[in-house]
Amino acid sequence: MGALASLCLILAASPLAARDILLNPPIACNLQTDCYIQQYVDHGSSDATMDFRCGPLTYNTHSGTDFALRSIAQMERGVDVKPAAPGTVRGTRGGMPDQIYTPDLAADFDGRDCGNGVAIDHGGGWSTQYCHLKQGSVKVRSGDRVRLTTVLGQVGLSGRTQFPHVHMTVRKNGEVVDPFDPDGQITCGTPSTETLWKTPPIYRPGGILTVGFADAVPDFGDIKAGTATAETLSRTAPALVVFAHIFGGQSEDIIAFRIDGPKGVFLDETVVLEKNQAQLFRAVGKRRRGDWDSGTYNGTVRLIRDEQVINIGKGVVFIQ
Repeated sequence: MGALASLCLILAASPLAARDILLNPPIACNLQTDCYIQQYVDHGSSDATMDFRCGPLTYNTHSGTDFALRSIAQMERGVDVKPAAPGTVRGTRGGMPDQIYTPDLAADFDGRDCGNGVAIDHGGGWSTQYCHLKQGSVKVRSGDRVRLTTVLGQVGLSGRTQFPHVHMTVRKNGEVVDPFDPDGQITCGTPSTETLWKTPPIYRPGGILTVGFADAVPDFGDIKAGTATAETLSRTAPALVVFAHIFGGQSEDIIAFRIDGPKGVFLDETVVLEKNQAQLFRAVGKRRRGDWDSGTYNGTVRLIRDEQVINIGKGVVFIQ
């Protein structure tokens, strides 16, 4: 995943006070390249929604921070979940299956939306909860003392979720606290410099998760699974398609696609988004009208918002 051109880095951030909890990200991956934050705590009133930067990366009544993986294939390889702070385990669940939530499964999750998870007491009224862990991965039990290096389990797809991630909720005396803006006093354009993070994760307003090639427009399920990308294609493939898997898309965002082939620019097209979407994909391409030229085809996708490129993704395929 390319570096964002307009990263919203929270500078000079510090814990709210010496008596408060100090947190680390609970996922063992690089939040700039291997994983990302999909959604934040909802600060909107009534049915309105907004994250701590007055952006759309949340949904109504969302109570935590979602640290997400780029694909189910990455989840299957295994990504550890660790405590955000030392403490004592006060509860666990570990037997629910990994599956993408659909409405017909609602009855199965009554009271168990969190899926497999771990709850930790940090003292002083502070607690954290970690949801959607992989089935069979939970390694701790109630009463265990845990440190920052303790593996609680692995990122999964259990409970009420449609993408692999660990949802972390922070509470003080039972009340939800947003670790990015603990006092909850939101001022759009000037995010708080007081957080609960030891080093605040960078806020990404959206980004490109994957750029890949295929011989037809792929199924979104295959893209999310990480199985849609072809490394090589035949000269007689029916089509040459480049696709981009994106998070945090907003209405009027521009997705600019370009393919450079053995003879120069092969394709140069743009797509404009019509609505906000937490996750989406778009694809463009050409049908075969004769055998494709052999060689390397490089795909470049730019996510453009308000005339600024906020992310660039790249993919490659070899035709033989």
